[in-house]
Amino acid sequence: MRRDTLAFYNIRLLFWAEIFGNFRFIQPVLTLFYFARGLDETVILLVMTFFSIGVLFGEIPTGVIADRFGAKQAFLIGSMLSILAHGLLIFAFDPWVFFASSFLTGFAATFFSGADEALIYESLKESNEENLMDRAMGQIGSARFIVSIFVVIIGALLAKDLNENQFRLLLILGVFFMFIQLIFLLFIKNPENQGGVRTPMVKQVVEGYHAIRRAPQVLWMFMNISLVFIPAVAIFETFDQVLMVDAGMPVYGIGIVYAVTALIGFVAARSIGWMTKRVKRVQLLFITGLLAVLSLAAAALLHTHLWMVLLAIILLKLVSAIRYPVYSQLANDRIPSHVRATTISLLSILDSLFDLVIFTTVSGIAPLGFMSMFLVCAGIALIGTLIPIRQAAT
Repeated sequence: MRRDTLAFYNIRLLFWAEIFGNFRFIQPVLTLFYFARGLDETVILLVMTFFSIGVLFGEIPTGVIADRFGAKQAFLIGSMLSILAHGLLIFAFDPWVFFASSFLTGFAATFFSGADEALIYESLKESNEENLMDRAMGQIGSARFIVSIFVVIIGALLAKDLNENQFRLLLILGVFFMFIQLIFLLFIKNPENQGGVRTPMVKQVVEGYHAIRRAPQVLWMFMNISLVFIPAVAIFETFDQVLMVDAGMPVYGIGIVYAVTALIGFVAARSIGWMTKRVKRVQLLFITGLLAVLSLAAAALLHTHLWMVLLAIILLKLVSAIRYPVYSQLANDRIPSHVRATTISLLSILDSLFDLVIFTTVSGIAPLGFMSMFLVCAGIALIGTLIPIRQAAT
């Protein structure tokens, strides 16, 4: 990738913005924090459900905002809402405050969802480098892994006693670094052909819908990604802290495990280009999907064994690092520029619906124990993996 391009400039800024936005020190003990504040497994899954409801409410209007006014403006609004949502957790003791924070977090995420891909793909097009989309998304995504190496260790150490003052400190530190992320986002530059869309909102949404109808493979790809991601990443990572502790891992060890897996995820995300030169992108999606299914099934059957829990965490971290950048390349090659963010937002609505169905289903199964819960998750991931996808003709 050439260094004198808008794409290189924006990718570098988003990389640093992603780093500071992920200094969420509460993350390595988040589930333990929920339990300490009086939530149980069912309520925790409901908290996740409110995140999906927030996404569902926000996807269409925020995608339209990105196409009409540019990704930068969308990022700034989303960043400010994220700060508010994270700050609410400092005062969250009643379930409704957790629900509100989760809803706002989901709503804020929609200002980035689609807009980031649209910004990078259109920036790459200006220098005829759009074939590097998966590498670019891998580089940006790697920021979240590299920062985790430090955050999870520091967060776990600072919260080693799991008391209230320690939780508050972690949350305040997170808010501080999210303000730094906001500063980096101020310097993003919109590509010339992004923003400025004056099509009425309804017509713009209809055009995004027709873009999906004209390229149904985009829909199948998204379903493939979503049905694997929700059970293998969103649900499993919510309970992996409890799995580790129940299997004999001390709390301070959680940070070390997260740091090691973050390093593995970082290397994998930065190696997307190397992988796609040797394995076809469609094959990569199938291999990683199958890996997710096997990991979830093994964790369900052997979750009392620490070595199995750790192996599942490592493998699922690889899955999360590889699948989305590869999907991003495959999908964006098929989406038209003028409704790129809107189209991706429409697809994300489907993801939110899947979230609601899967979270509520799994929350009903949760009282039966981890074995039943993760076997259902493995079945859902298998359905997603088996959805057939094809790469666009070049």
